[in-house]
Amino acid sequence: MFLYPAIDVLDGRVVRLEKGDFSAITDYGGDPVAVAKSYLDAGAQWLHLVDLSGARDGQRRQLDLVEAIAATGIRIQTGGGVRSAKDIESLVESGAARVVIGSLAITEPERVTGWLSRFGPAHIAAAFDVKLKNGVPVPVVKGWTQESGTTLGELLGQYRHAGLVHALVTDVGRDGMLQGLNIPLYQDLATSRKDIAWQASGGVATLDDIREAKRLKMGGVIIGRALYEGRFTLEEALAC
Repeated sequence: MFLYPAIDVLDGRVVRLEKGDFSAITDYGGDPVAVAKSYLDAGAQWLHLVDLSGARDGQRRQLDLVEAIAATGIRIQTGGGVRSAKDIESLVESGAARVVIGSLAITEPERVTGWLSRFGPAHIAAAFDVKLKNGVPVPVVKGWTQESGTTLGELLGQYRHAGLVHALVTDVGRDGMLQGLNIPLYQDLATSRKDIAWQASGGVATLDDIREAKRLKMGGVIIGRALYEGRFTLEEALAC
C-alpha cells in the first residue's frame, strides 16, 4: 500500500476545501514545491497533487508547478480539470507519473476507456466522488451537487474490461472533515473489485485509519488535512 500525501493548489497557494466548497477554503500558504520536497525527504514515494484552479476553471494547467515538483524526484499523481487527451499529454510531458480523471470518469466512461487504451493503465487513475444514498454510493459531479443517475457499482461495470487499475473513491461527506475513512465503503470495494488498486480518499484523521486501509489491502491512502493540522507526521504514517 502506498501513502499519497496530498497538496491542493489554488492560484499557487496550498489550500484545503471543506467538502469541495470553494467558499470554504483553508489557506495553508507555503511553497508547494518545498512541501513536496519535505514529503520526499520524509520517505514518501508519491504525491497527490490537485490543481484546484483547473478544477474550478476547467482549463488552467499548472504545468510549471508539475515540472518543478517532478524535478525533486517524487512521483506525481495529479488531476483537476482534466478534459482532453491534450491535457493528459501535457501533464505527462511535464513529469506527472499518473493523471487523475474526475468528472469525465463518471459522465463519459467511454472516452476514459479510450484514454486507458491510448496512454496505458499505469498512467491513468479514475476518481469517483460519491454520496451515500440509502447506504448505496452514488457518483456525483459539478461540485458534488449533481448525482450521476447511476450507482458506483453500475458505473464500475463499464470499466470491467477496460483495463482500469488505479482508482480513488471519495466519500464527499467526509472530505476535509477529519471524520475518519468510510471503512464499510472501502471494504466493499476491496472485496468486490480486487482487480483495482483502490485509493481511499477523504476523511483520514488518525493513524488507525491508515492501519485499517492496510488491513483491507487497499492500493493506497490519500492524506491531506490531517498532515497540515499536525494530527500525525508523515513519518508516523509511513511507519504504519
